[in-house]
Amino acid sequence: MYIFITTGTYNFMKTLQEKHASEKIILMENAEGATLLHETNNKKSIFQSPRKYEVIDTSGELADHGFVVCNNIPVTDEGRPIFEYRFKGRARAIENTPGFIAIRVLRPLNSDTYVILTQWQDRESFTNWKDSKEFKQAHETKKPEAGVNQQPHIFSSPSYVTTYVVPSEND
Repeated sequence: MYIFITTGTYNFMKTLQEKHASEKIILMENAEGATLLHETNNKKSIFQSPRKYEVIDTSGELADHGFVVCNNIPVTDEGRPIFEYRFKGRARAIENTPGFIAIRVLRPLNSDTYVILTQWQDRESFTNWKDSKEFKQAHETKKPEAGVNQQPHIFSSPSYVTTYVVPSEND
């Protein structure tokens, strides 16, 4: 599965979403503008110049409502296998959290930045997850496995978070 992401004005993104109504496209917005997320099994995007990702872990179905959090994590080329190995061993506690809708772990195809995308019923559900003991357990530093932490720099720069609201038709 692949995800393609593009940005623009709300009206243009809405028109593009409507033009491709048969596709799984989520319209999201934040203070910077509008973003379209296209989830598909095709390797080719309908967008002209999208950010491209391969989905390497998934749970739940993306919805046309809610609050989306993208944890953007720049990883060096050498660090990719280590990062993915660590992520494949995640606790999966998030899936049982009230208000959770979906998660996608996205491997970048045209950049160095992985995206951990989670979708929630609302901002409060995400905040409750962040404040939970399950979150703290999922994000605690684990005892290093032999050889895993021998790679000195797997992150190419600091991670950052972007958030979006999926507007309802009534907004």
